[in-house]
Amino acid sequence: MNATTMPDLTQFRVPALRHMAWICHAPQLFADSLTLDLSGYLRHHRRVAETLALLRHWDHNPGQGPGLLSEVPHPRLGLYFERLYECLMTEVLGWELLVKNLPVRGSRKTLGELDFVLRNPHTGGIEHHEIAVKFYLGHQKSGHESALWYGPNASDRLDIKTRRLLEHQSQITRLPEAAAALKAAGIHEVPRSCIFMPGYLFYPPEPGFPSPPGAPADHHRGHWLYLEQALAMNPETWVPLRKPHWLGPWIQPDAPDTEETLATLERVHTTNSPRLFARMAREAVGPTGHPQPQWKEVERFFVVPAQWPERH
Repeated sequence: MNATTMPDLTQFRVPALRHMAWICHAPQLFADSLTLDLSGYLRHHRRVAETLALLRHWDHNPGQGPGLLSEVPHPRLGLYFERLYECLMTEVLGWELLVKNLPVRGSRKTLGELDFVLRNPHTGGIEHHEIAVKFYLGHQKSGHESALWYGPNASDRLDIKTRRLLEHQSQITRLPEAAAALKAAGIHEVPRSCIFMPGYLFYPPEPGFPSPPGAPADHHRGHWLYLEQALAMNPETWVPLRKPHWLGPWIQPDAPDTEETLATLERVHTTNSPRLFARMAREAVGPTGHPQPQWKEVERFFVVPAQWPERH
């Protein structure tokens, strides 16, 4: 299920299914031998068709699907993403979940945690998956030769997160303490480690801004602008995106509420924190599964306060 075979995600009325379908085909934010390409398990045409048929069935019959479809999403995006990933791997792709969020403890402190340990039905082998969903904004900071990519909370940075995933989180299974924790959970072999980190990269207004090293060419893109720039623009087709709807495309039946957008822009100033928005366009005809036309996301962008990424 990749960009060429995945149909319009807005066909899914249940947000969790739209988000799950997005995870299926979302490119990673960096390429490495450890990154997991989920689309590799869905590229076969028949498997794509079967997966889409299952998701469409759940979309029209949520009561027959997993409990996730009726749950209130966890307010923390990372925990909601974990829940989606668990459902996708077990209920859709048929992997066996052996253990989740397994702490690895040393004599005096916790050394880390294994996000997921699963059995791959295609190989029969056991795999350790470290997962995250991330949103980074490119910024050329004074005094730095190369651009840095910051999270909305500027204490988070793509290069730091990537290094930690590659050098620590994915390597923790090599520790004897990890082997002991796995053995206590009934797992007696060293799992193969994989990293799964989709998301979006948001580019600044200036043209020609370089992508971060190692980013796949097909990564999801957006842009960002300062609050002063945003206030000089017409926001009538903008909507603020709230978690968990940072995942996948946003759709809504009603026209954007300009007052809500202006209030959210004001909060960028009062809270001194970036906010994510989508620019919407009204479809002429409703997509499959939607009898009426709807408003659909055509691009997304962050609006950041004047001093971002500096923190005060």
